[in-house]
Amino acid sequence: MASFTNPMAAPRSSGPATLAWAFVERQTNLWKRYWAWELVWLVYGVVNTLAITFIAKEVEQAGIAGARDANDLVLFLLLGTLVWAYLSAVLDDISLVVTWERWEGTIEHTLMAPVPRWVHLVGMSVFGVLHAIVRTLLIFAIALPFFAVDFSQADWVAAAAVIAVGSLSIAGLGILAGVLPLLYPERGTQMSFMVQAVVLLISGVYYSVEVLPGWLQVFSYASPATYILDGIRGAIIGGDSVGEMAGTLGILALFGVLLVPFSVFVFAVAERWAKRTGKLKRQG
Repeated sequence: MASFTNPMAAPRSSGPATLAWAFVERQTNLWKRYWAWELVWLVYGVVNTLAITFIAKEVEQAGIAGARDANDLVLFLLLGTLVWAYLSAVLDDISLVVTWERWEGTIEHTLMAPVPRWVHLVGMSVFGVLHAIVRTLLIFAIALPFFAVDFSQADWVAAAAVIAVGSLSIAGLGILAGVLPLLYPERGTQMSFMVQAVVLLISGVYYSVEVLPGWLQVFSYASPATYILDGIRGAIIGGDSVGEMAGTLGILALFGVLLVPFSVFVFAVAERWAKRTGKLKRQG
């Protein structure tokens, strides 16, 4: 039976789904090989979640807010850190698609193989989503015992719907950010992390976007992460159902429909330019 661990080794008769899954398998094998780094990022995610969420406990202990308000703040911050752990993991895996290839010395093989680029990017996006789900669930499981939070009103189906629909738009954003390392071998990776920093600032991860200056609030409407965070908090804190979040889900679906094809198109244009100008080199 043929092994599709290497997408370029798959038979040409393989369908798009098989080829896309081959990229998932390849990244999974890389994940296993770099397990120590995965442990580092898991520990970092847990510590970041605890450090941010303990701010709510400090607010209560300092007498700034009552126990009820502090508990609400705990859940608000906990959800913000967990959602950001998920979003940043997805953005990392997808936006660093070119960086991974350069690290492994396979960029010429991958980008010149007879595999449609959209299939390659879909495979990387699927891996990014699955990887982010696993890491975020582990962070959640480790951090949850530290806090007494009430999930009695949570609508988990609605929350899952927000993640499912919102992941499309985040994948599109990740592919767009992945163009930067393709165009700028020496500093593109740093630039892609700057994109993440901007998304973190304007999307209301640790605070509501209403506290931002008016001119920054305008940019928050252009970030799909804003609507993902609002939807998750609405579903888990407010108990909003899928029907009640139809507007949020519709906006996220629109982001996905627009961002994914556009990002794949931009990546393809950037790839042709990179090949023509000799940017497909292994080291920046």
